[in-house]
Amino acid sequence: MLVVALLAAAFFAYGEDYLDRDAFLHLAFGQAQPEMQTLWVTEDLRNAAETAVGWMPRALRLRYWQSGDSTAWILEDIGKEKPITLGISISGDRLERVDVLAFRESRGWEIRYPFFTGQFQGLTLADDGYLSERVDGITGATLSVRAVDRMTRLALWLNAQVRG
Repeated sequence: MLVVALLAAAFFAYGEDYLDRDAFLHLAFGQAQPEMQTLWVTEDLRNAAETAVGWMPRALRLRYWQSGDSTAWILEDIGKEKPITLGISISGDRLERVDVLAFRESRGWEIRYPFFTGQFQGLTLADDGYLSERVDGITGATLSVRAVDRMTRLALWLNAQVRG
């Protein structure tokens, strides 16, 4: 019994990958996946993002994919203590899909389910830097919900930057 409990604890401490990059890009673009592009995070870009949406990861570059007026982003943010990896696809200026690719926290894993991620579909970035509509949270997953909110707002803002 002790061995089972230790194995279960190790599983939850490690986290879980739900979707790999190629599977997400297939969902976002179908068979014709565009080439990966790089957005270099300059000090000016970082400052502008933090002013516009309140957050920018401490990365030197961000990877994204673009085809026509659609972009896809894979971003990471910390929930409570560990990174959450999201795949975010945008068509025009609207969120098309939000997928949890990896979740490493011990709590808040419910954010991976469509009842939560589906709320983001069709939302845009409002002038105040927040999403165009309110998203219902999940009891016990507040920090994970906030991380998803931050990443989707940033992806929408970045989408506008790369599309001009």
